[in-house]
Amino acid sequence: MIDNFKEIHPNFKLNGVHFDRKDLYTVAYSFIKEGENYEEQIGNFLIDWLNDDYDTIKIRTSGSTGEPKTFFVEKQKMVNSALATGKYFKVQENTTALMCLPADYIAGRMMLVRAMILGWNLDLVQPKSNPIDEVFKTYDFCAMTPFQMDNSLGRLHLIKKLIVGGGAVSENLIALVQGIPTKVYEVYGMTETISHVAARKLNPKHEQSEMRPFKALPNITFSQDERNCLVIKAPKIVDEEELVTNDIVDLLTYKKFYWKGRIDNVINSGGVKIYPEVVEKKLQKTITHRFFIAGIPDDALGEKVVLFVEAPDDRKFLSNLKYAINKIKDFEKYEKPKKVYLIEKFEETDSGKIHRNKTLEKLMG
Repeated sequence: MIDNFKEIHPNFKLNGVHFDRKDLYTVAYSFIKEGENYEEQIGNFLIDWLNDDYDTIKIRTSGSTGEPKTFFVEKQKMVNSALATGKYFKVQENTTALMCLPADYIAGRMMLVRAMILGWNLDLVQPKSNPIDEVFKTYDFCAMTPFQMDNSLGRLHLIKKLIVGGGAVSENLIALVQGIPTKVYEVYGMTETISHVAARKLNPKHEQSEMRPFKALPNITFSQDERNCLVIKAPKIVDEEELVTNDIVDLLTYKKFYWKGRIDNVINSGGVKIYPEVVEKKLQKTITHRFFIAGIPDDALGEKVVLFVEAPDDRKFLSNLKYAINKIKDFEKYEKPKKVYLIEKFEETDSGKIHRNKTLEKLMG
């Protein structure tokens, strides 16, 4: 492995070909001039990475938990993140890896950095909903979104280790990966932590069918603030001494936690705090469409729980859905949705995630 951003591992290959820094710059330039859109994104990032005049890279967030923003991160911290991933997942030099995420965001960019630093043989494919539909070889490692994994279930056996991030993995999807040979991990992180800082294995489940907690990557520890939100200490990756998040967790140890939801989304209904993500988990086996839970003002309760489903306005569908929800027995007080809205199309971020706030604003006027 290499531990300096100004070097490239001698075993690094891109699409099966060895490249040193000079040759990689030429490839990046050709991607920009002649490549498809996803290759142009890769080329732009590589040009910036190979520019020794700057030791930082501009990164932008997807905007799924707030307004999109851009900031600069140190290239060396991206190297440190890559080294942590290599150690945690045991994917060192000569790992064969597939990149199917856009290089406009941190997850895709880190696949490139890991390959250059750890000495991977990295193949590139177009980022799309079913990225491995035309792949006919096996890979040691790959990163996907939950949506991509859901659309690739029939071919996941081609991937030995898969990390999934960029959104919560549904209970239905977790159930579908229990019998496959691929080792599937859900990762926790954000742009500010330069990709993931924790992971949990999704398959196979423990015998008691209890999900594993998230476990910290090397050189990372956790604590909680007075809101019960996660505080991350990652001196080799994060500039701040402690990064305070808005993610509510059950902290088990300084290395392990269960994620409950975003404090931004908490609904106060009749004096009871309700976590939308917890309610959504209870609805996942009932609803096959995209959906989310949110709170809207209510004269009696302050806020009431409302369900938004991405589906055409259909009375029969709505009636059947309400009937199915009424049969769910494990709702806590005030958790059961008081109203259901069918929305033809949710508002989305640039990276395709549901934008809850914009969807609510559009519906509520």
